[in-house]
Amino acid sequence: MQNLQEYINVTVGAYEAKIEKGTRLIDLAGRYSHVCKYPILLAKVDNQLEELNKKLVSDCYVEFLDITDANGYRTYQRTTSFLMICAAKEILGQDTRVIVEHSINKNYYCIVEKEGFILTEEIITSIEQRMWELVNKDIIIERISIPTEEGIRIAVEMGLHDKEALLKYRRTANVNFYRMGWFYNYFYGKIAPSTGYLKIFKLVKSSEGFLLVFPNSSNPNVLNEIKPHDKLFKIFSESSKWAKIMSVDTVSALNDVICTQSVMNIIRVNEALHEKKISNIADTVHEKNKKVVLIAGPSSSGKTTFANRLSIQLAAGGLHPHIISLDDYYLERSFVPLDEFGQPDFEALKALDIAQFNKDISMLMNGEAVNLPKFNFISGKREYRRHPLTMGSDDVLVVEGIHGLNKAVGSSISDDLKFSIFISALTQLNIDDHNRIPTSDTRLIRRLVRDVRHRGVLPATTISMWPSVARGEAKHIFPHQERADAMFNSALVYELCVLKTFVEPLLFGVGKDQPEFTEARRLLKFMDSFLSISPEEVPKNSILREFIGGSSFF
Repeated sequence: MQNLQEYINVTVGAYEAKIEKGTRLIDLAGRYSHVCKYPILLAKVDNQLEELNKKLVSDCYVEFLDITDANGYRTYQRTTSFLMICAAKEILGQDTRVIVEHSINKNYYCIVEKEGFILTEEIITSIEQRMWELVNKDIIIERISIPTEEGIRIAVEMGLHDKEALLKYRRTANVNFYRMGWFYNYFYGKIAPSTGYLKIFKLVKSSEGFLLVFPNSSNPNVLNEIKPHDKLFKIFSESSKWAKIMSVDTVSALNDVICTQSVMNIIRVNEALHEKKISNIADTVHEKNKKVVLIAGPSSSGKTTFANRLSIQLAAGGLHPHIISLDDYYLERSFVPLDEFGQPDFEALKALDIAQFNKDISMLMNGEAVNLPKFNFISGKREYRRHPLTMGSDDVLVVEGIHGLNKAVGSSISDDLKFSIFISALTQLNIDDHNRIPTSDTRLIRRLVRDVRHRGVLPATTISMWPSVARGEAKHIFPHQERADAMFNSALVYELCVLKTFVEPLLFGVGKDQPEFTEARRLLKFMDSFLSISPEEVPKNSILREFIGGSSFF
């Protein structure tokens, strides 16, 4: 009879079991596969993300995750990217540089860099076919921990010069690499145990590169839609151009600048690029004689600061701008509609009194005096300003809010008088060629800092609310973005180096017993790649000041 000390107690959801000490999660997952609707990709062990090859050595609580979970979906994307890069190097040569540039509709836009190389449909088909061959072989993907110096040597051998540059800033003695046969690569997140876990993907030619198309997270049996996003793609391309102007397209390149040059030059150039873009938009509004500027964008994209900076540029052109926030037209809280989870849906269009807004705008356009509202977020009620507004011939209304591009907003005004702008923080910086920085992560970090500093909201609360915010954006905001007359990328290549100082203590403050601990640790690991920049270096009119404080606008 075996010693009882060789057994541990494990809770999996509503199930309790006594298992042998050292049992791997992958074996436990086989026993409890029914707890997930789709194949299990990874697990949380006492609120900590773990890969399925992890051995359990003490009593614990286990939660298995499939592709419908955000962390499970990221694992699927990461594993598929790993497979694609390996296949591309096998087809095109080990010295081939494959770059995951950005995400469009949850698919990755990738490019291939190789001297004298032209990417064709036939080559893309060959890479995809090789991917499926590797999937069918169900090759094990092994995580190995090696000395950082050894990791740098392997990166050079694999032609991963971006990883070589990044690992110079590694603070720990060891680094984790993933190995599949001959191929090694470094990722900062979890990966599935083998290639056989990848059930659906596709490579599609797009512009100068290709799309790596993933399954839909809600229905993993079908691929994500490939929608035309011409304006969004253009702004991503512009952002890549900006990164090249500043010679900063990866975190290691940014860290190099911080270590070897005055980072103030990067800050000045990035802020100047912002100002130039805003000035160009203002000139277009003036030239086309627009009377209502509608600014829309997701949470923490910097709409308020952008509206103020645009107003300054409009004023410099001889116009008289007046800023109106759609937030001031919120209904009283008791009238806000509920979402599918029974929670107030503040992202919904019906949370606003659009009828009153349209009436006020029509009256202003007709030359009538209007007493505009100001929403009191403490009392949850609308109040009214003392002095009514009357539009003159040179006056322009600058309206900002998440629903600014919805056709219902300003529907009473002729399209000839309106100019719409979509603003978002489309991060032009990646950690390296294969570890991209999701735009939603940048906005979440911005919001974590702002919520504590300006709203007194604890980090765990902000993290817990973020999935609801994301659902609202996907439903109410992003479907309208291609309707914009202009797009503005509010991301700053240096901002995460500044935000690091503020956000790391907040994330460390989320306790292991809190549900938000997993997300807090993921963000901490992500931020660890950046060196810090003093917030004192940030200009007072920067969009970043909207989040860290000290803005010249408010």
